[in-house]
Amino acid sequence: MSERGLEISHTTIMRWVHEFGPEIDKRIRHFLKPTNDSWRTDETYIKVKGQWKYLYGSVDSTGKTIDFILSENRDMQAAKRFFTKALSSPHTQIPRVITLDKSPAYPPAIQELINEKSLTKDTLIRQTKYLNNIVEQDHRFIKKITKPMLGFKSFLTADQTLKGIEALHRNSYRLK
Repeated sequence: MSERGLEISHTTIMRWVHEFGPEIDKRIRHFLKPTNDSWRTDETYIKVKGQWKYLYGSVDSTGKTIDFILSENRDMQAAKRFFTKALSSPHTQIPRVITLDKSPAYPPAIQELINEKSLTKDTLIRQTKYLNNIVEQDHRFIKKITKPMLGFKSFLTADQTLKGIEALHRNSYRLK
């Protein structure tokens, strides 16, 4: 912008991110390449208004982002909401295996999804922290970008900003 002689405040760019981040995320979902059926799922912490919130994320075995969701709580309902959203994405397929960390919230959420027939009974659940290194590396990308932001002022702006960041991160897979 400065090359073109335009002076823009950082708040203008922030407003653009809040406005267009969710829209870009919504529009690119139909163009994402399909993921495979081996999911790695984990959550990380994001500071919002001085309090820690939880960013649930899942990648396939090759590192492609399956989905993500920001949640105020780290409980069974949040885990179920995350898996429901991930399963409804057009670029995902029903997982053959889901690798998790030792969080006690995941197994009951997955069992409810199996009972509701959103997941098959054949879905293998592995709880091991070492196979989740690939999703931990994905969290590192988010932390690298959000750390200089010094946290978020509201849950809504955090959600909107993270949707924009993830949309650009996902789009980088398509360009390779």
